[in-house]
Amino acid sequence: MATVHLRIGDLVWGKLGRYPPWPGKVVSPPKDLKKPRGKKCHFVKFFGTEDHAWIKVEQLKPYHAHKEEMIKINKGKRFQQAVDAVEDFLKKSKGKDQNSEGKGESKGKKTPNKPLKILDEDDEDLSALRDPSEKPVKDDPHFHHFLLSQSEKPAPSMEPISKRLKVIEEDRASTSIQAADSTAINGSITPTDKRIGFLGLGLMGSGIVSNLLKMGHVVTVWNRTAEKCDLFIQEGARLGRTPAEVASMCDITFSCVSDPKAARDLVLGPSGVLQGIRPGKCYVEMSTVDPETITELSQVITSRGGRFLEAPVAGSQQLSNDGMLVILAAGDRTVYEDCSSCFQAMGKTSFFLGDAGNAARMMLILNMVHGSFMATIAEGLTLAQATGQSQQTLLDILCQGQMASTFVDQKCQNILQGNFKPDYYLKHIQKDLRLAISMGDMANHPTPMAAAANEVYKRAKALDQSDNDMSAVYRAYIH
Repeated sequence: MATVHLRIGDLVWGKLGRYPPWPGKVVSPPKDLKKPRGKKCHFVKFFGTEDHAWIKVEQLKPYHAHKEEMIKINKGKRFQQAVDAVEDFLKKSKGKDQNSEGKGESKGKKTPNKPLKILDEDDEDLSALRDPSEKPVKDDPHFHHFLLSQSEKPAPSMEPISKRLKVIEEDRASTSIQAADSTAINGSITPTDKRIGFLGLGLMGSGIVSNLLKMGHVVTVWNRTAEKCDLFIQEGARLGRTPAEVASMCDITFSCVSDPKAARDLVLGPSGVLQGIRPGKCYVEMSTVDPETITELSQVITSRGGRFLEAPVAGSQQLSNDGMLVILAAGDRTVYEDCSSCFQAMGKTSFFLGDAGNAARMMLILNMVHGSFMATIAEGLTLAQATGQSQQTLLDILCQGQMASTFVDQKCQNILQGNFKPDYYLKHIQKDLRLAISMGDMANHPTPMAAAANEVYKRAKALDQSDNDMSAVYRAYIH
């Protein structure tokens, strides 16, 4: 993606968190408000509100070039009012220098000295963009990267600024091949009236269920370790005693477990999903497994009159918590459409890839690249150390070059801090590498890079790193 060079006064579409792109203008920040460290971003004023935010450059798009696209995918009265405000601004500023902040917004009038509102995930000032029923996110380390310095007390006109100035960390937006039918209006989701079941409350499943509940879905949960259900029961979920009971009680049952064996056992085992499947019941397999497992599960579900969809997710625990996963779906297209509001609650975009098995293939390819890249980053950091180079300087250089990304920054920082709390289990990325290599063998296609990375992860597992984050592959190079 080519770098977009923006200047003060440029009109843009800015995306904040899970909320839809919103029209705004790049403006100068207040003198007392520091720019977030280590991130290339611009200070943006959003039209239709008095809201402002630091937005990373990859979450900004030029207004005119993407106007038609954004108007097609975003609806709602407030959104239309914001677009109308942009058009009114353009009419008033015609013939004036749009690159100077403060000019062209009104004829012969000074901009009112209104309090500046900084968009913040905890702040009620996000009401123009968010679902009014959504609970604020508190104490989320994902949002705590950029804080207003305690020594810089806000001026009186800055009092509406919330407790923390936060910059949303998220992957570069993707364009879906076939996005789920949109029922979202300015960040609000109309939940399906179908009863939803969810099996598996691990790193990914927990965040997914939390977002389904937050967006108003009726959810019944089950987990092999029953205690994990307690928190979600407190949040309004119902409890299923067995996978079979959940499948029989619900219209659509999702599962998200660790590997092919667990996925098969959940369906085919004692009190498994298959015992609760009746004609018309939907089963959605979200686990990252091999295409052969998907084919088997699809066949047994449909043999009972059920409808089957695979929908593995690309992302991490943090992205799951934030409702920013990428969903890859394949199988029964009508199930995909029925899952529209669920996919919107849990992800930022979804892709429909055709026949069952295609999503599994694509997910294994993605995770093969993901895992190989992480191993290479770890190798580079350890080589820097072995040759007397500063690892921090290497990271600083990486984050200023073409490889700059949230992933590189976060994983490297975690390595340098010795923080390997799991965001994506090392044992799971090694499993995905193994399955991708096997898939390559079946297609008679070489996967030498993945094979090499797989050996490094296997060594890390032998060093008891299985339940740490995938970045703990670093320890395979230093032991």
